[in-house]
Amino acid sequence: MKALLTALLAGVLSVVTPSFAVQGEPLLVAQAKTEPIDINRAKAEELMTLKGIGDARAAAIIKGRPYARKDELVQKKIIPESVYNDIKDKIIAKQ
Repeated sequence: MKALLTALLAGVLSVVTPSFAVQGEPLLVAQAKTEPIDINRAKAEELMTLKGIGDARAAAIIKGRPYARKDELVQKKIIPESVYNDIKDKIIAKQ
């Protein structure tokens, strides 16, 4: 009886549990790495995809261009340091 229940459970789990791995290839779970947003060239819509950046902050970032370094966003008091800390790995300031 136990063997029958085990077989039944294994059959149900094989139908319910999705299998995404292709034989011989590892299952890639990590999210694809995206390119950093250039604060000197990005449109407002692109800047607003960053955590803590809404309409007003996006407009202030655009108005304060150009930036030699991304940390100028804090130095020029365009965004608070707490917001900068959340987005600093997602932005760059290309010359």
